[in-house]
Amino acid sequence: MYISPRNELSEFRRRYRWMRLFVFLTFLVFVGRLVYLQLINGDDYHQKSINNVIRTVSLPAVRGRIFDSKGRVMATSMPSHTLVAIPHYVDMGEGFARLVELLGLDEQQSRQMADKLNDYQKDLRDMRRFQQISLLENLAPEQLAAVKAHQDELAGIDVVDEPRRFYPYGEVASHVIGYMNEVNGDDIALARENENIIDKYRPGDLIGRKGIERSFEPELRGIRGWKKKVVDARGLSLSREKTKNLLPDASMQEPSPGYDITLTIDVALQKLTRQALSGHPSAAAVVMNINDGSVLAAVSRPSVDSNRMTRGLSYAENDEINENPYRPRIDKTLYENYFPGSVFKPFTAFAALEEGIVTPEDVFNCSGFHEFGGRIFKCTHSHGDMTLYDALVQSCNVYFYNLAEMTGMDRIARYAGEFGFGQKTGVGYNTEAAGHIPTREWYDKNFPGEFRIGHTLNASIGQGNTKVTLMQVAAAYSAMANGGTLYQPQVIQSIETPDGEVVKAFQPIIKRRVSVGKHNMDLVMEALVGVVEDEKGTANSAYNENVSIAGKTGTAQVVKQSRKKGDTMAEFYYQNRDHAWFASVAPVENPEIAIVVLVEHGGAGGEHAAPVGVEIARRYFDEIAPRHEAPLLADSPSDSKSNVRIPVEDSAPTTASAHRH
Repeated sequence: MYISPRNELSEFRRRYRWMRLFVFLTFLVFVGRLVYLQLINGDDYHQKSINNVIRTVSLPAVRGRIFDSKGRVMATSMPSHTLVAIPHYVDMGEGFARLVELLGLDEQQSRQMADKLNDYQKDLRDMRRFQQISLLENLAPEQLAAVKAHQDELAGIDVVDEPRRFYPYGEVASHVIGYMNEVNGDDIALARENENIIDKYRPGDLIGRKGIERSFEPELRGIRGWKKKVVDARGLSLSREKTKNLLPDASMQEPSPGYDITLTIDVALQKLTRQALSGHPSAAAVVMNINDGSVLAAVSRPSVDSNRMTRGLSYAENDEINENPYRPRIDKTLYENYFPGSVFKPFTAFAALEEGIVTPEDVFNCSGFHEFGGRIFKCTHSHGDMTLYDALVQSCNVYFYNLAEMTGMDRIARYAGEFGFGQKTGVGYNTEAAGHIPTREWYDKNFPGEFRIGHTLNASIGQGNTKVTLMQVAAAYSAMANGGTLYQPQVIQSIETPDGEVVKAFQPIIKRRVSVGKHNMDLVMEALVGVVEDEKGTANSAYNENVSIAGKTGTAQVVKQSRKKGDTMAEFYYQNRDHAWFASVAPVENPEIAIVVLVEHGGAGGEHAAPVGVEIARRYFDEIAPRHEAPLLADSPSDSKSNVRIPVEDSAPTTASAHRH
């Protein structure tokens, strides 16, 4: 077919017009996109480009300090340098090898650090790799100098000044103060869900684990700040002079420090209490102000230095602590509960006196044992005729067995409950046991058909299923000495800003006024004086003419154990020896403090616990609070007591006359 030149030219022109249209439309698309990028979204994309070279570095908040009642620092933060990293930018090849070389790490340390970084880098979808994490705390001066001198070789690596927790008194109050360690996944998840936590936890952060550090974590923690810096494509920092135009106006926010906390604890008293217990491998003591419930000292022995716990334990150190038979992790003043033994007898006496079961003049004869229901309930020895005063002074079990028969378990339990036994005190700085005061209902529910009066007899002398904590005993004896006001024990005096402005002051909390008359209180207190000062008193061997003290000894039986393989005879004997108690108040003429001492497997309370309590009292008035001519005491509780009478158990006699000898 013949095609003329004219037709070819027309075809070319038609195609050319289409080409021009295509080019024009393409140009319009590019122009439109350019307008969109530059004019419409220009600021957003400019900011994104800036953000690609800007890194945000966290500035840690200074944790609040903890003071004792006299203003001594018990926990503070010391300057420290921490090696941090943003895992995404860290070169795990030559860069990491250079870092290990500069820090002088051994093989185990370098492997632990590499594992931590690899954990964040292994999943590209894990956005945690862009978060700053801690690699090594408390850099040595030579490590700090090496990293700073070679900063340009260490992509993604930086050093931040981070406060390190420090406890000047170490073990002295470690169970009260507690310690800190690194957050785990559960801590982070819980904080993320808690709307009240503004500054969420991140990997590497520390959190309070025990004691005041845990209970007041929100108040102590503070809120971290931040600063922005410019980095190159390798993640290396550029000087602020060269990049000042790239940084936004708000390139830094200062951290907010945590609140300070002042305790009721007196460190000097805490130290001397520890010293008084030093002769015993496992023991505890509480000293309480009877007029407001403030805890002046709370010692649990043995303990572990809070610095050591916060620094972190090696596997060997952790095993050493866990395998210690004296359980240094346990706060024996709160978490552990014990058979109280004879320190419980005053509360059995209150039940009988208040219900009119006995009078102070009623006499029971002690022949060394009490027979009931075919069983023999023993006493320490034959005491002869005993009044209530005699029975408390000489700790006669037979007298209280007779009392228990007539009074009944439920009445004893009710009066024990009045003084706070069987319920948590609410002191709140550590996990607390409620103890246990058995009742008929409890036996019927847990041991149907097995209740016997013998259970009541055991309960009356603080054995059987009766369990208490040292803090409960201190609060109960305080109430006995102050006229009947049961206070909630407290260890916090105030919470303050770093500038000293009081955020919250803690006032005494009255739980109740016990329904025991003043006359009966005085009768029992008179007997407790005799425990120490009477020649027949169970604590008379600890009597010291330099301090007047009223108290009650206790020798609490323990559950007998069979000898384990590998136990020496000494260890076997120790584990089966009774616990030694001494609960007291001082001075007698104007009681100010309650002192409760427990020596685990110490044996007789009068021989091993009473001397400790008397020594604490003597040194307290000699060294901590020398007596004033007019002691500063809280107002005496009102004499108006509740006249509520607790119903008498049907099965129990209401008078002692039938049992007098």
